[in-house]
Amino acid sequence: MRRSIDDYPFRSADLPPGFEEAELAPVSWAVAISDDYDDALPRVILTVEEVGSAGRGLVAHLGPDIARRLRGAIRDALAEMGEEPGR
Repeated sequence: MRRSIDDYPFRSADLPPGFEEAELAPVSWAVAISDDYDDALPRVILTVEEVGSAGRGLVAHLGPDIARRLRGAIRDALAEMGEEPGR
């Protein structure tokens, strides 16, 4: 089983003010789930690719505990910068 959950194609408006694409790599990401492994356990698939380099990005295969840890780290980072972390 493979299922795409969400993806975000980079937009030039995503760059922080004062930076240009030559200084910061424009990056897109995608999240999916898959159980295409010998143990048949589902994992969260996080793909991060530099725009223009399709197929050469990094792909993380995250078990439930590591996926929750990443979710918690993003939630904590949002709270630290004064943003509503959501659920």
